[in-house]
Amino acid sequence: MALAQQRRHVLNRRIRFFVVATIAYNVIEAIVALTEGSRVSSTALIGFGLDSVIEVSSAAAVAWQFSAKDPETREKVALRVIAFSFFALAAYVAVDSVRALAGLDQARQSTVGVALAAASLVIMPVLSWAQRRTGRELGSASAVADSKQTLLCTYLSAVLLAGLLVNSLFGWSWADPIAALAIAVIAVREGMNAWRGESCCTPVLSAGASELTGGQCGCCERRAP
Repeated sequence: MALAQQRRHVLNRRIRFFVVATIAYNVIEAIVALTEGSRVSSTALIGFGLDSVIEVSSAAAVAWQFSAKDPETREKVALRVIAFSFFALAAYVAVDSVRALAGLDQARQSTVGVALAAASLVIMPVLSWAQRRTGRELGSASAVADSKQTLLCTYLSAVLLAGLLVNSLFGWSWADPIAALAIAVIAVREGMNAWRGESCCTPVLSAGASELTGGQCGCCERRAP
């Protein structure tokens, strides 16, 4: 059984709000990270700033989708944009990590970078959770995929924060690129899921059942009130 039209309208509007909030924060995040990264010669901060740019492209794809009268008609294109964003992010992080491990970049300490990473570590999980919950109820694969993109930004925030702190306290510059390589693997996996449209499934209500499920993927499961 499909969602009531009024409820679907509310969820569509809610997703647009989350997307706008994500775009606004990521624009600020990108400006601060790229500026500070250039100042202290930190490839980690510059990479984090570029990740924010990719986050904006993902959120913009979902905003474009839900600006249509029938968002489902734009679902596939939005998923492709999100998938390519994941792949681009993974490629950049991998290359940047290899450069850091090769000792090609020596970053100076950055208090601004630590503060930015800490703030993102608090803000991004909240935005990701809210959008993922709404996307699952609506049955939107692109909204759930974008929420995972936002959650990946949280992981990168943790990596950045750990890297900046460890480098500042102990001088272990190799810790950041090692962790970043793991993030690159996660990004590739999520990109493949978005490409296949497996981030979420169309919700259906089984006959005689009171449970709304998202098909076989299980990501959209919830109990009906």
